[in-house]
Amino acid sequence: MSERSALQRRIRAWLVLFLVCLVLSGLTAFPLVTELHWVNGLVSNDWLRRVGDGLDRADSEYPFLLYGTDWLAFAHLVIAVFFYGVYRDPVRNVWIVEAGMVACVGVVPLALLSAPVRGIPGWWSLIDISFGVFGILPLIALRRLIKRLEVLEAAEGAGYLAKAAPMMP
Repeated sequence: MSERSALQRRIRAWLVLFLVCLVLSGLTAFPLVTELHWVNGLVSNDWLRRVGDGLDRADSEYPFLLYGTDWLAFAHLVIAVFFYGVYRDPVRNVWIVEAGMVACVGVVPLALLSAPVRGIPGWWSLIDISFGVFGILPLIALRRLIKRLEVLEAAEGAGYLAKAAPMMP
């Protein structure tokens, strides 16, 4: 197997890992009420019980509030669609990976600034921050591999031009 095809396989493997995590993260935003009932049945935690009570009340009295989490889930799925460009042409679409990296970094200040305003416990902010930290790791690996592929493709292109130069008028 050539170095180029090995790089492409590794790029696609990291991409699939990131996409699976992104899509699963998004899909979990749809059934929040059910998820909290399940979690609260497994774990006894005052904060999680309070969140579950709030979601139950919102679901029964103000169901339109949960519409925001539907849009959160949808946004995850839409972002995943953009990464198809990376699958098709990683070098040309490396900017999508870089934009994803910026978004992952942006999770940290958002959690640190917004959570206290919304009464979110500090330990929960760490969970939110972990999405940015764990999200950026495959993207860093993906970007490095894409940059290696870019160098390889440039070298292949230069070799082609060197071979074609004697034939040019």
